[in-house]
Amino acid sequence: MSDPIYLAGAREMVLGISRRLGFKEAPATQIALAVDEALANVINHGYDRQNDKPIWIRIWPKTDGHTPGLRLMIEDEARQIDPDSICGRDLDDVKPGGLGVHIIREVMDTVTYERRDKVGMRLTLIKKLDSECTHQTETSNG
Repeated sequence: MSDPIYLAGAREMVLGISRRLGFKEAPATQIALAVDEALANVINHGYDRQNDKPIWIRIWPKTDGHTPGLRLMIEDEARQIDPDSICGRDLDDVKPGGLGVHIIREVMDTVTYERRDKVGMRLTLIKKLDSECTHQTETSNG
């Protein structure tokens, strides 16, 4: 649902799954922040703050290619917009708010906005699990 009361639960879910997939605390927290920003954008801009509209979140391990990671998909039934028009505001324009898209693009490795077939939008986010993002176990030869 598009009620902001559910944002904390969504963040906790994403944070927990990110950790289980091997992400360190800082990258896992950044992923949760990116998802929170994406959901807030759907609620505030897509649904004009209506709190009874559907939002679907899917999250699963990224297993294609050579680098494992995390894949997230957020879908809604909000008004459709041109995906190419989605951009963050100019960072030189210092004021509160408006940094969600910038944060999402900085945190995630792949960000894809697209229109769904009949109604709504789909956002696909990918974060690769590289050496800077993973928990490493130290071993000693002794």
